[in-house]
Amino acid sequence: MRDMQRVERVVVLALEGVYPFELGIPSRIFSAADGRYEVLTCTVDGRPVRSNADFTIAVDHGPEALATADTVVIAPVSTDRVTAELSDEVSSALSLIPAGARIVSICTGAFVLAAAGLLDGHRATTHWQLADRFREMFPHIALDPDVLFVDDGRILTSAGAASGVDVCLHVVRTDHGSELANFVARCCVVPPFRDGGQAQYIEQPVPELGATSTAATREWALARLDEPLTLTDLAAHARMSLRTFARRFHDEVGLSPGRWLIQQRVARARHLLESSDLPVDQIAGHVGFATGASLRQHLHAAIGVSPQAYRRTFQTTAR
Repeated sequence: MRDMQRVERVVVLALEGVYPFELGIPSRIFSAADGRYEVLTCTVDGRPVRSNADFTIAVDHGPEALATADTVVIAPVSTDRVTAELSDEVSSALSLIPAGARIVSICTGAFVLAAAGLLDGHRATTHWQLADRFREMFPHIALDPDVLFVDDGRILTSAGAASGVDVCLHVVRTDHGSELANFVARCCVVPPFRDGGQAQYIEQPVPELGATSTAATREWALARLDEPLTLTDLAAHARMSLRTFARRFHDEVGLSPGRWLIQQRVARARHLLESSDLPVDQIAGHVGFATGASLRQHLHAAIGVSPQAYRRTFQTTAR
């Protein structure tokens, strides 16, 4: 977790053909984080840029702002501007980013990072519709098109449009814990954490008429995470056969019911590790894991740390 008293500077880079919706996401999210971040927007030359809409965007800063950044966000550009090589101006601007700065891309911003060589050796994601194009242009980069974002240390990449919200909230959560991230999400009227990944948004056949959503069953399950819920329990609540429920659930969420339950239990455990002094075994029981060992295994699989290490990092003395 970063210094909670220090104001971190986030610099957002707007390139020609920028998507205005995504360009505004970092400012909206980070500016709601109780004064913990300062957000600046720049272009490669300080001049206005054409957006992919019918207007031009003027900014107050040039590339020199990048040299002062703790975090740099690369906003996405129109797909017709996605190339395997960068202009000298863009390359020069990116070279100003400090070696220790965190770099975040939204949607096609991943193409910019890849063309600059910044994704070499890193996992990444981008919009699912552009996955094949990305692989053709950058076959040496490990692309995961099924997730909303990838956190690979210093470099974070996110999928299309609203996944920019997901990755920015993740940055706030990483820096300052779930309590502040949840506060920001409430201020912006967005979910603090979205289930599943891009798979739930990929084009697929329309469900047959009369099909029932699994949303009510998911809500029911979230209120009973401490219980040993099975696929049979979930299907019975939804009044569907096991096969129909499993198929419908995956269509809506992008995950199997079992994987979704584990994800929700880990998320609940993370909150309890941050906000309480409950022993790990007791937290495991509260979220539906049979033992503390099971919680440790699933938490490590999800985020790569033990419960004790996670608590030391994210728990604050103030309750």
